[in-house]
Amino acid sequence: MLVELRQGAQVTIPKEIIVKLGLSEGDKLDIFEKDGSICIMPVSIYPEKYLDDLKEEIQEVKVKIASGEQPVFDNVDAVFDKLDAD
Repeated sequence: MLVELRQGAQVTIPKEIIVKLGLSEGDKLDIFEKDGSICIMPVSIYPEKYLDDLKEEIQEVKVKIASGEQPVFDNVDAVFDKLDAD
């Protein structure tokens, strides 16, 4: 889609794209240049505490996997098979 660069370096993202991506006013977008193209990517912002808690939880699961305490599954069907067996 062709859009015009306006005063103040502003562009309007076509409504079709906004709707398709489920964007709304106030959403955060990352804009960057890559190989001569301008890229715009929607981003989610999370509180640092939430991310720290998530990292800690992931580390705990990695330890459980390494010790054999946490089973590892190759696919979703294997998870459901295990749940049905229990």
